[in-house]
Amino acid sequence: MLVAARSLRRLSSSSSLSVRSLCRVRLHPPPPPHSAPPPLPPLRALTRALLPHLAAAHRFSTASCSTSSPFRLGECGGAQGPPAIPEEAEGDEAEEEVGALVRHDTDAYAAVELALDSVVKVFTVSSSPNYFLPWQNKAQRESMGSGFVIPGRRIMTNAHVVADHTFVLVRKHGSPTKYKAEVQAVGHECDLALLTVESEEFWDGMNSLELGDIPFLQEAVAVVGYPQGGDNISVTKGVVSRVEPTQYAHGATQLMAIQIDAAINPGNSGGPAIMGDKVAGVAFQNLSGAENIGYIIPVPVIKRFISGVEESGKYSGFCTLGISCQAMENIQLRECFGMRPEMTGVLVSRINPLSDAYRILKKDDILLEFDGVPVANDGTVPFRNRERITFDHLVSMKKPEETAILKVLRDGKEQELSVTLRPLQPLVPVHQFDKLPSYYIFAGFVFIPLTQPYLHEFGEDWYNASPRRLCERALRELPKKAGEQLVILSQVLMDDINVGYERLAEMQVKKVNGVEVENLKHLCSLVEGCTKENLRFDLDDERVIVLKYQNARLATSRVLKRHRIPSAMSSDLVEEQATNGEMEASCTS
Repeated sequence: MLVAARSLRRLSSSSSLSVRSLCRVRLHPPPPPHSAPPPLPPLRALTRALLPHLAAAHRFSTASCSTSSPFRLGECGGAQGPPAIPEEAEGDEAEEEVGALVRHDTDAYAAVELALDSVVKVFTVSSSPNYFLPWQNKAQRESMGSGFVIPGRRIMTNAHVVADHTFVLVRKHGSPTKYKAEVQAVGHECDLALLTVESEEFWDGMNSLELGDIPFLQEAVAVVGYPQGGDNISVTKGVVSRVEPTQYAHGATQLMAIQIDAAINPGNSGGPAIMGDKVAGVAFQNLSGAENIGYIIPVPVIKRFISGVEESGKYSGFCTLGISCQAMENIQLRECFGMRPEMTGVLVSRINPLSDAYRILKKDDILLEFDGVPVANDGTVPFRNRERITFDHLVSMKKPEETAILKVLRDGKEQELSVTLRPLQPLVPVHQFDKLPSYYIFAGFVFIPLTQPYLHEFGEDWYNASPRRLCERALRELPKKAGEQLVILSQVLMDDINVGYERLAEMQVKKVNGVEVENLKHLCSLVEGCTKENLRFDLDDERVIVLKYQNARLATSRVLKRHRIPSAMSSDLVEEQATNGEMEASCTS
């Protein structure tokens, strides 16, 4: 999973054709003939004129060279250069082929014309938190992406285009004016976002694009957007290569994605992939180190995101079953668990305690069917025309609080069980976009909840550069109860009060005065409510920190002033302390 996450990028690179150049190719007149041929009917003349250009364009757009092949363009065996023009005796067949190509090219041009009044350029100013110094942000940066109008006067784009935004502007095609946009909803797991624009002037002449369906393999798509290399709109054409669940680089989740061989450059993110006159997906990432392997978010994921926003007013998340499964491809393994030859399924190896499946399923259950769909021994289910896809896709398309019927084999007996599905939060958050990190400072000790963004601060090779123990816990441990966090001592801001403890940084805090720490808010309340002379922290490896409580409280303000830190705790903890104080006051009165 880590290798996949590192190899996927949210932006890709290759070449693109502008609408203007497409027009020139389609309307280029034929060269003057060397000799005067006999007169041809008008259609035959048009056929002869356009055949070389359309045949070459067709050969490129259908990707006769596989993207996984070591060959480059023009190196596919001996088939180099444009295909031969049919002889005069084969004129009827040539006309039919060119007629199909003309229709295909006309459809693509019509799709581009449709997109011109729908696709916008998105300008974002963002500022990300500094997780090493959680009380301050990093320098702001500017980025650009693409988006397109959907019904309801909304603009669809990628979540990573507007992540940690402070200001967003949009500009429509052919206009020099930028309009302020507001982010209505963001789904970082599915890398989608909805924008709204209040200006009536912006919507004048804008058309919305309709969502289509999942394209079949080898169907042609056109990706429209504003990639780097220019300021005007750009179009790239390609075909669908693969449809399967893929690691989303931005949200680090497994959802369905469509692999295409159309070029997607930086700035294309959020632009539509158009098939016919409808949207087949949203461009969002590419495969690093490979040529022309891009990915688009398919329509089912888009519709699931939009429906969740429309029903609840905010992003509701994608459901998960909360189980880890092992393939049952070994015949000895299947026989050991009492599976008959005609049975297929996967072995339940681990269950998230926060999921509904935790009270329904048991370890070593064999999951045979999900909602009546048989699960194969490799964990896949049938999908369209002889394609297969992992059964996780069926789970992710469920809405929160919906139920699923599971057919399992337990102790040699088949059972049908009903499980409620809902989004589940990991013990260590994978991302923390659009929110400030939590922190608590006491006597120079900086306490934070462990998050993957904190580990990412160790660099691109964070998996090897970050503290090994923290990294393993972040990737593998499951929560035992709701609201649980792994609280760590991230660093020690030096002062007389903490001399000798500076080497205890980057360790998990297990207890405060003998009480197990549930989360950062709990640790803050334990420290602030201490009534003993000494304050004791128990850390990893049986390490201990002991402080004189009153002296430590005085040292806290001294450390904050020295390091120019505005507050000893993050805003969410300040609100929590204020709420607790009001509750105590009301109980006393």
